[in-house]
Amino acid sequence: MNKRLIPLALSLALIAGMTTLVAGCSREEAVPVPATMPPPTSMGTDIDDTVITTKVKAALLGDDDIKGLDIKVETRKGTVMLSGFVDGQAQIDRAISVTRAVEGVKETENNMTLRDGKSTTGNMVDDGMLTAKVKSALMADDIVKSSDIAVVTNRAEVQLSGFVDSQAQVDRALVVARAVEGVHGVVNQMSIKK
Repeated sequence: MNKRLIPLALSLALIAGMTTLVAGCSREEAVPVPATMPPPTSMGTDIDDTVITTKVKAALLGDDDIKGLDIKVETRKGTVMLSGFVDGQAQIDRAISVTRAVEGVKETENNMTLRDGKSTTGNMVDDGMLTAKVKSALMADDIVKSSDIAVVTNRAEVQLSGFVDSQAQVDRALVVARAVEGVHGVVNQMSIKK
């Protein structure tokens, strides 16, 4: 990786992490309370998770063998979930290895999916637009906590990942994503919070 890009990548990762923290602290809950709520986390744990996420993103961006921008990173109570579409098994193995080496990581969940062939520029533009449409649909839904769900798209196949409160939210997110025009398939990589 170009040495001039590393400070920029680290800054972007830090900003993304802090934005997530601030958004998480300020949002109002509009989601109905499920019968069994996951155990809450403390403000300290949330901050620790944000720091771990930022460190993992920086480590992935700093590794020349990994396309760090293709991998989504989410953390809950020290468990790091890696998701997204990647080019090959070697990239998955390296991403897991790099993540496990980051201080504070207790466990790693591999929810990465192998990409099916090369994408053209047109595919990437279409996938970007489709990702935005799915994110908008999730945000508009009263049941889904869209801030907990990452969305990536590869050739009209949408992957949903993240730590969510209940199976009801998983089920609803899948229904909402499948209903978006242009979506050819949905891959569920969401985990229920413990």
